[in-house]
Amino acid sequence: MDISIDTAAVMADLDAIAACSSSPPPGVTRILYSAADMGARAYLRARCAEAGLDLREDGLGNLFARWPGSAPDLPAVASGSHIDAIPDSGRYDGTVGVVGALEAIRALKRAGFAPRRSIELLLFTAEEPTRFGIGCLGSRALCGALTPARLRDLRDAAGRSLEELRAEAGFHAPLEDVQLPAGLYHAFVELHIEQGPLLETEGLPIGVVRAIAAPASLRVSLRGVGGHAGAVLMPGRRDALLAAAEIALAVERAALSTGSPDTVATTGVLRIEPSAVNSIPSAATLEIDVRDIADEPRDAALHAIREAAVEICERRIIAYTLDMLNADPPATCAPAVIEAAVRACAELGLHYQMMVSRAYHDSLFMARICPTTMIFIPCRGGVSHRPDELSSPEQIAAGVAVLARSLAALSLA
Repeated sequence: MDISIDTAAVMADLDAIAACSSSPPPGVTRILYSAADMGARAYLRARCAEAGLDLREDGLGNLFARWPGSAPDLPAVASGSHIDAIPDSGRYDGTVGVVGALEAIRALKRAGFAPRRSIELLLFTAEEPTRFGIGCLGSRALCGALTPARLRDLRDAAGRSLEELRAEAGFHAPLEDVQLPAGLYHAFVELHIEQGPLLETEGLPIGVVRAIAAPASLRVSLRGVGGHAGAVLMPGRRDALLAAAEIALAVERAALSTGSPDTVATTGVLRIEPSAVNSIPSAATLEIDVRDIADEPRDAALHAIREAAVEICERRIIAYTLDMLNADPPATCAPAVIEAAVRACAELGLHYQMMVSRAYHDSLFMARICPTTMIFIPCRGGVSHRPDELSSPEQIAAGVAVLARSLAALSLA
């Protein structure tokens, strides 16, 4: 079967979605339910409709675009990713997987392929944690890891609820209907930029993912005593920022102490109040990300961080709360889905490498409900979440070609 990828159409779609941004180019900012996010969604819906796909959206805004197969009652084959983007990031993270899945379907249609199982494109709501502090919001809800009650409790930094924001965006369907029924999908494959340097370093066009790392997020809220920066002498201070600074250093120590080279920990958020140069910080909030490809070292680092935070706060007489936002198990990818991607590489004459995804993705949660793998393509310098994030048109087209052949094979299984 001659499956031809329309690289120009892929790049045009990527350009159009990148233009939906609340920050000027070359950076991209698309926060969940913002005008930029809604503009990108509208563009994608229109392109899916042009491709003749059947569309539906759930109450969170997860989008499903289906190409019905000859046996529509069989579990479908799915692919997709996200289009939300953290502030001033790049145009390829997530979006390549969405546009790539759409082009894979278009290419299979142009080739005259007739799927047995339906093939469905998924656009996941809010893979990035920017708005509500929790990543993979849509896919967590789809697999049942986030309940409707937990979703209704979510508030953004401005105190606005998910319920209020989704209604403003036009998503009114009940949250109780978001979780997918068992057996809906036969397989899921996500195309994504690597977000690391290995493929570029090895000169390889494709990575096939065998496992996805286990992420955890911890929020530490501190309450000290504020005061005038000139009038309160040092011995009597209860400075929330200084406690936070000690905790951030403890995060680094915890990651280095597990004995696993795969443990990483990051204090990615530090907010202080009242945030005035002449005022002692009275409150601080840290959000901490800890990951490993195995549960044990990840959890050991989390335990060390919690112990250190308690000791620091008690010593400095700082009130504190520790809230575990999520602690997810790693995912092992399915051999049969991996094999479909490997066969596609062989058919195309593309060398590949088996890989671990140290970043987590919506695939981590799709793996809870169906056999899953990911296809990685190189990104220049391993750079991601920055305006200079880059994969070439040729690299993207190669990934889409592998994806198209993988979906075709899985749809006939």
